Amino acid sequence: MIYLDYAATAPISDEALLVFAEASRKAFANSNSLHDEGDAARTILEACRRKIALLIGGTASGICFTSGGSESNVLAIETLLKNAGKHKNHIIASALEHSSIYNYLKTLEQTGFEVTFLLPDKHGKLHVEEIRDAVRDKTALVSIQHANSEIGCIQNLEKIGHFLHDKLVYFHSDCVQSFGKIPIKADEWKADAISLSSHKVYGPKGVGCLYLNPREHFNPVIPGGTHENGYRAGTVNVPGIAAFTSAAAAACSVMNTEFNRLESLKKSFFAMLTHYSDHVHIINKDLDDQLPTIIGLIIRGIEGQYMLLESNRRGVAISTGTACQIGMQIPSKALTAVGLTNDEALQYIRISTGKHTKAEDLDKMAGIIGKAISEKYRDMTEGHYERR
Repeated sequence: MIYLDYAATAPISDEALLVFAEASRKAFANSNSLHDEGDAARTILEACRRKIALLIGGTASGICFTSGGSESNVLAIETLLKNAGKHKNHIIASALEHSSIYNYLKTLEQTGFEVTFLLPDKHGKLHVEEIRDAVRDKTALVSIQHANSEIGCIQNLEKIGHFLHDKLVYFHSDCVQSFGKIPIKADEWKADAISLSSHKVYGPKGVGCLYLNPREHFNPVIPGGTHENGYRAGTVNVPGIAAFTSAAAAACSVMNTEFNRLESLKKSFFAMLTHYSDHVHIINKDLDDQLPTIIGLIIRGIEGQYMLLESNRRGVAISTGTACQIGMQIPSKALTAVGLTNDEALQYIRISTGKHTKAEDLDKMAGIIGKAISEKYRDMTEGHYERR
């Protein structure tokens, strides 16, 4: 099976698997324990904290390890809102946010918070002018994801972060999809909180990270916690964190090389699709601020779920969108937010590449798309003659 669904999850690397096994044997103790075994686990944990902070341009004391990106997103919002002041009950987010944020913000609306979901332009870009117009005296928090998992557009977090910092509004960004693919500069961007996930960078599932900028003193949501600077309860998953850190360091070490390699593969793939240009719409084909790992296509007249099943039958794994929304019989809110109709959104497929992707993998995918279009055209022609 050719795997082209890296945006959903990436396979754990051999190196991360080895680190996990070794840490499970040698650092199994509770990192808060005062005996030597606990000290060994704590030493590894603190080394991981420093390394992850270095990779995102942050400060080690701000790193809080979690169970994944979704928990990091919710914990970030909860923490920032608790520290924003009781009179601040307004939240701004993009309409492209991951379901873990979108659904939580919709829940907060039922408890007295007012949420403004900003619509992006046709490429999925949000501009600081739109955020400036939406900010009020009661705005507590703005949450804008760094890169979208469905269409791959990248936001300018530096401009957004500096504007919000001057306005004394907390700023959170979901960097789950961008981490390990493009640079993250948390402190330079003036971000108050950033969310990361292990399994997107070839680490184990069930591990993530929330960065809370230590320039602010944040009170934990639940007081009295003894783990992760009091922000999170429960014995820390040191082996998983060690494996996550190993995978993240490896991904970041080849980030520029991989970006260029996958960008070249993407352009070659687009060239293969020119023969079907009347039937295939490539989302953000010529946009500069775009992840090379995410290729969004609309195959006109063919449902995305059909293309997924046909691809799977022919030995290629793709997606119709973010895995957190698969199975929902409604168009993706991210796709409709950038102006696609419901029918177009349901014809969308996502091809996402990674470190194991080769040119021949995308060549095969182009062939599958071409065959599906040819069969669709043939069936329509045959049906036309039968009706005559």
